[in-house]
Amino acid sequence: MLAVGRGLMLKPRLLMLDEPSLGLAPVMTDVTFEKIGEIHKMGTAILLVEQNVSRALSLVQRAYVLESGNVIMQGTSAELANNKQVQAAYLGI
Repeated sequence: MLAVGRGLMLKPRLLMLDEPSLGLAPVMTDVTFEKIGEIHKMGTAILLVEQNVSRALSLVQRAYVLESGNVIMQGTSAELANNKQVQAAYLGI
């Protein structure tokens, strides 16, 4: 969180976050995603890499699925959330 705060002090146009919820308690994960949404609403573009696919898809407009460094799927968050492959592989549905 300190690193994110330091980065925001520079008023970036793009904030890149690599698994910001990793190792956090569920309550802190909720707060983190809420704050990421607020930062985006204030005009900062967000590039988010996240293992919590369902939470990430609930926050983003567009998503890319990478496998071994290659983009294997892309689309809007709704398209990927409703994709049978994504549901089976990443959402446990």
